Amino acid sequence: MHALSIPTWMVHVSSVLEWVLAIWFVWQYAEASGYLAWRTLSFGMLPALVSAMCACTWHFFDNPAALNWLVTLQAAMTVVGNCTVCAAAWWIWRQSKVPSEGAEGEMKG
Repeated sequence: MHALSIPTWMVHVSSVLEWVLAIWFVWQYAEASGYLAWRTLSFGMLPALVSAMCACTWHFFDNPAALNWLVTLQAAMTVVGNCTVCAAAWWIWRQSKVPSEGAEGEMKG
């Protein structure tokens, strides 16, 4: 845990917590608005959360060479997360073009 200063740890941990809250807020928005396609964004954000947790784990153990695979996993999850968030944005856009169904105002998808 000595690899990072306390202020840097505060930034890392608060960033992970903020990301968890953002995922939860997007899910709540989907529920409150009835535009359930927004749920896909919550799922699409999960790989980026895994990426952040990989970075925190690697730093927690003082960046050992034995855990260098976490750096590779972090990079991969960042790429996957960027792709899944992009796909979720496309899905939300696509579903916004579909007329709503039913009395509840839920959208298809």
